[in-house]
Amino acid sequence: MAEVRAEMVANVWKVVVKEGETVSDGDTLVILESMKMEIPVLAEDDGTVVQLKVSEGDVIQEGDLIAVIE
Repeated sequence: MAEVRAEMVANVWKVVVKEGETVSDGDTLVILESMKMEIPVLAEDDGTVVQLKVSEGDVIQEGDLIAVIE
């Protein structure tokens, strides 16, 4: 199981995947926006998104859980 966490304070601009979706290493899960820059959050393992903890428009803090991949 892999936990994907935020590396910075940012807004969740776009959620690309849904719970139950299969992802591969390097796939974009969500796109964050910070200081007018778009920052993709990538899967670091192959697997299935079992939990998605953010929604578009959320403000997240460094270390917040974004998704769990199993």
